Amino acid sequence: MGRLDGKRAIILGAAGQGNMGQVIAKRFRDEGADVLVAGRKEDELKRFAEEIGGHYALCDLTDEADIKALADSAKSKMGGVNIAVNATGVGLLKPFLDNSREDLEMMSALQLVGPFQFYQEMIKAMDDGGSIIQISSATATIMLNDHAAYMGTKAATDHIIRCVAHEFGEKGIRANSISPGLTRTPMTAGVDQVPGLVESFEARYPLGRIGTSEDIAAAAVFLASDECFMTGENLQVNGGLCLRGNPTRKDQQLMMASLAAAS
Repeated sequence: MGRLDGKRAIILGAAGQGNMGQVIAKRFRDEGADVLVAGRKEDELKRFAEEIGGHYALCDLTDEADIKALADSAKSKMGGVNIAVNATGVGLLKPFLDNSREDLEMMSALQLVGPFQFYQEMIKAMDDGGSIIQISSATATIMLNDHAAYMGTKAATDHIIRCVAHEFGEKGIRANSISPGLTRTPMTAGVDQVPGLVESFEARYPLGRIGTSEDIAAAAVFLASDECFMTGENLQVNGGLCLRGNPTRKDQQLMMASLAAAS
């Protein structure tokens, strides 16, 4: 028996091949859940849903109507929702004084307003309790230069998750967030090509390596399962990164160079 047998899960942010959302979705399916993946790229969602024997739906997190339609789709295709994961995000890196109003509105729409409305619709769809999981970031806790809009909106959703946990626990709904650090994903595929970058970050991880999407998926399985007696918490699934000093500006410059090369 799988740890999620009989559960019905939505994973939003699973439209990128091999991305964190897809890794979580596959692990949930392996654990017995009925899974619906969602995002903005229909071809990839359809391909991946067929691969894992699940369902898919188009959803732009910045569109309130799309979020409502996603909840309706889950009800029609799976009969309801027990688990809802938001794995969306955009890693805006820009000097503090260069952030425009348009940048701030974009980040707020995707990483604050959209998640808030996602939680609202998922709560309404959870007729018999459930688990809401937000993928946050270690940078919602530690300091990093040129990342304020991203960090601020991620920190905001961490606190909103606490509000959801506080208000809806009596309905059997748990709400928690997971904070990865530097993680091996398609978006960071170029990090190994930048001399010294991985070693620089590994020196700040007490467990001696950077994370993987599988690490995050394992934590998500626990939070989604009936074994979990936890709510309103932020899990630092990043090898202990937050126990040591913040990445230096040189580390960040190397990181930005690798992300630019990969894009």
